[in-house]
Amino acid sequence: MADVQGVTGEQLRAFIERIERLEDEKRDVAEQIKDVFAEAKGEGFDVKTMREVLKLRKMKPHDRSEQEELLDLYKSALGMV
Repeated sequence: MADVQGVTGEQLRAFIERIERLEDEKRDVAEQIKDVFAEAKGEGFDVKTMREVLKLRKMKPHDRSEQEELLDLYKSALGMV
């Protein structure tokens, strides 16, 4: 392959092919996650709530407690508590 302005075709092809493989893997993982959610739903779990739990678990404890306090404050201000 040609070397055009310091970029070799082989090196570029290798990067592109790696990215394509990773995109394929990402699609496969997304499909597996979808299947797990479907299985959980079939067992009676609420998928929307599970997604919320996953979101909260990704947060740092301080950020999570801050968000929960803010949510409580807003609910209280709206008379929802």
